[in-house]
Amino acid sequence: MSEGTQRRLTTIVAADIAGFSRLVGIDEEATLTAQRNHRTELIEPLLVEHNGRIANTAGDSFLFEFPSAVEAVRCAIALQEGIAVRNRDIPADQRIEYRIGINVGDVVADGGDLLGDCVNIAARLEGICQPGTIILSDDAYRQVRDRLEITWEDGGLHEVKNIARPLQVWRWGLTAKAITARSVETPFALLEKPSIAVLPFDNMSGDPEQDFFADGLCEDLIMALSQYPGLLVIARNSTFVYKGRAMNIAAIARDLNVGYVLEGSVRCAGQRIRITAQLIDTGSGAHVWAERYDRDLGDIFAVQDEITLNIVSALGQKLSEGEYATVSRKGTASLEAWRSVVQAMETYKDVSESGVESTLEHLREAVRIDPEYAFALGMMAFMYIYRIRYGWSRDEQADLERVFDIADKSNEIAPDLPLAYCARGFALSFQRDYEAGVRELRRATEVAPSNSYAKFVLGGVLNFCGGHEEAILLLEEARRLDPFHGPWVLGVLAHSLRLAGRYEEALTTIGEHQDIRPASAHDDRIITLFEMGRKAEAMEAAQKLLQFHPSFRTEEWAKRQYYQDPEQLNRDLEALRSAGLK
Repeated sequence: MSEGTQRRLTTIVAADIAGFSRLVGIDEEATLTAQRNHRTELIEPLLVEHNGRIANTAGDSFLFEFPSAVEAVRCAIALQEGIAVRNRDIPADQRIEYRIGINVGDVVADGGDLLGDCVNIAARLEGICQPGTIILSDDAYRQVRDRLEITWEDGGLHEVKNIARPLQVWRWGLTAKAITARSVETPFALLEKPSIAVLPFDNMSGDPEQDFFADGLCEDLIMALSQYPGLLVIARNSTFVYKGRAMNIAAIARDLNVGYVLEGSVRCAGQRIRITAQLIDTGSGAHVWAERYDRDLGDIFAVQDEITLNIVSALGQKLSEGEYATVSRKGTASLEAWRSVVQAMETYKDVSESGVESTLEHLREAVRIDPEYAFALGMMAFMYIYRIRYGWSRDEQADLERVFDIADKSNEIAPDLPLAYCARGFALSFQRDYEAGVRELRRATEVAPSNSYAKFVLGGVLNFCGGHEEAILLLEEARRLDPFHGPWVLGVLAHSLRLAGRYEEALTTIGEHQDIRPASAHDDRIITLFEMGRKAEAMEAAQKLLQFHPSFRTEEWAKRQYYQDPEQLNRDLEALRSAGLK
């Protein structure tokens, strides 16, 4: 080893700007000016504060070194939050956003350069990062997990280029780029609406069979609150990740970017039920409202209404007579019908042919018990949409007719339920009536402004008829409402980004999607790479697709693409076939 070369244990932070080439292409001068301002006004002061240094720069990327992993993480989080604040008034497609990877290990210091696997791993972690987020290696995670009050998401194992072993990674961040209203000085500065997360209620009965009471109560509260336009309500997918876990309210509030959290418990004994609920201000930790209800089991629906209205009142919202009726509307008076819908919500997580059929069985049972159960009808209509969309229908025309009949009945009973509008809008797009379909879906977002699924479906249909940029914005909103999003949002967002020509962002999003569902999004990856002129990589991606789907045929694939513009389908088919798919 030469005199100027030495080894040391250190923490490496790799950061780069997502989609930098695209941003420079839009406005080179503005992008470079913003990049310089971020460095001098935010990044360099944070490095001084946290004892870090710039080890290297290259165009849009930085390599930072810290003597402490804890300080490295604190600095990285402050950087992401600070960038989010600076982006608040900038259009989404013009924002500078960073991806950050952090690793701890042994490096070779050669003069001013840092070399070795530790540096390479940090760079690879940054490469699989979503804009606005941070990924830690397992080595870095072990250094900070007990020293910082931060919730990390287990990102699983990843194989990365030129690294022999798969890497265990840990993620931080609202991966929907949803920290846009947070500020460094005020950690819980939020959007203009009061924001709330309804956490899973604890089942205190000692009987796992009674879980459905706790889960059903939580789901109904989320659904009711999401229909009130004065609130921003986090989706079930994201709040239920905390089920069965020790809850640190401050950490959860940071994860979900909310100002209020509702938590509670349910205890059933015979025909009696005890429900406790408390609304917490996440900024101060104060209890804004709390109540205990001891009621007959049959009164559970009345308790739901009372809790909902108490929350709305506690958050300073004024209800008109019509809004009061919307929030306090009952879904069903039957506990058995309600149980069937709660069971349907569980099987609905499995987006497969068997999962959809099982969900339909539970919903049919709910409607058999209570034919006027509007939510069960709306959900049933959407299950038939799934049948058609994924090619599981044995008679698509018959299933389309079922969608319209069931959705119409649901909305006749309860005109304020979004799911029936979603089903009808999707069905109309299948029939190539895009104008009417989009109109139905916009109605869904109007009756339930905080319903992430309505925004997701509208974004998907807008992709069919050319509204890609609006679709991207809607899908980002869906991810704000559901930050621990399901893979369905990522898949459609990747599709939107590809159709909008934002290829680098599309590839990043496809990568995150495939981290969750490795068998998905290979078609979008192939087409994106082909459009970028990277044909050899597109051909590799095609072989990967065939590993998961050996029977894939472009002719069958084309039947599930509902583009208004036939030329878009032709371009996609050309890309798939040029990559070697038949």
